[in-house]
Amino acid sequence: MKNVAVIGAGTMGNGIAHTFAQKGFKVQLIDISQQSLDKGLATITKNLDRMIAKEKISEADKEATLGNISTYTSIREGVEYAGLVVEAATENVELKLNIFRELSDACPEDTILATNTSSISITQIAAVTNRPDMVIGMHFMNPVPIMKLVEIIRGYNTSDEVTNTIMEMSKTLGKVPVEVNDYPGFVANRILMPMINESIETLYNGVAGVSEIDTVMKLGMAHPMGPLQLADFIGLDVCLSILNVMYDGFKNPKYAPCPLLVNMVMAGKLGVKSGEGFYDYSESRKAEKVAKQFL
Repeated sequence: MKNVAVIGAGTMGNGIAHTFAQKGFKVQLIDISQQSLDKGLATITKNLDRMIAKEKISEADKEATLGNISTYTSIREGVEYAGLVVEAATENVELKLNIFRELSDACPEDTILATNTSSISITQIAAVTNRPDMVIGMHFMNPVPIMKLVEIIRGYNTSDEVTNTIMEMSKTLGKVPVEVNDYPGFVANRILMPMINESIETLYNGVAGVSEIDTVMKLGMAHPMGPLQLADFIGLDVCLSILNVMYDGFKNPKYAPCPLLVNMVMAGKLGVKSGEGFYDYSESRKAEKVAKQFL
């Protein structure tokens, strides 16, 4: 299985493509937008240059990695020879279901279909395909080339053979795969998102300010970054989407997103990618300046 198609050239998609290509896989990177594909390749190139500067890879390694990636704006053309497809599109249920319907029709019948979803049911996604036993979750962490964890999520019908294949493939990427079952949020986000949401509630209720909350968690709990900074890094829209999936899935009020988070997303304050969230990123991508709203 040396041909891997990756759907979506955004942050997660280009990171997944980079990781597979660097390990010698032939990668077909697919996005409906040529502009997104160009931006994704530029990001991969920049990240490879950063690795060269740190003497982790050579110039020849960079060229080999880039040479392993080809781009497509058509799913049908991009998956023609794929042994594995990894979908990394926006965290939207209907979008993902439509992609998997198309993949089911377009892919060879022995192609494994994986999704990088961070919260949406693998079983629900698999149900719209003609191969539910060959659908599985591969939840990579951001930034993909650096983070070791991959959550491997079995749907209700995912076969042992497919699970074992993806577990072993993840190891060849230099990752540490952890098998989990298919419940909203899986493990990573079921634990992480309530913490982020409670941090936003703490701010919303006036218990402490942005930098104070983050400092407590960094120095008191040894977290590498505070939860509000992390939310900005993930994207507040993504955080809201995941919380909504868990709230809908469990019908438990503890997963209900904080009104402050809802309002910030509606106002377009999404974090790093929009230039402002809990911090102001207009001058630097580092969380050094608290957004004016919270001063």
